[in-house]
Amino acid sequence: MKVSIDQDRCVAAGSCVTAAMDVFDQRDEDGVVVLLDPEPPAGLAAEVREAAAVCPAAAITVHE
Repeated sequence: MKVSIDQDRCVAAGSCVTAAMDVFDQRDEDGVVVLLDPEPPAGLAAEVREAAAVCPAAAITVHE
C-alpha cells in the first residue's frame, strides 16, 4: 500500500489524524495534513482506508 496526499485540497479537518495517527499529522501553523509514512505497514491498512474515506476534501489517495 502506498499513500499520497494533496495538501492544496486539504481543509485541515483533522479526520485523517483521528483515523490513522501513525500515518498522518497536521502542521502546527495551519492544520494542513502531513504524511508521516507514505508506505504504511499492512497492519495499518484499515485505518488508512478509513482516513481516506472520511477526508471531507478527498485529499488522500490510497494506492493498493
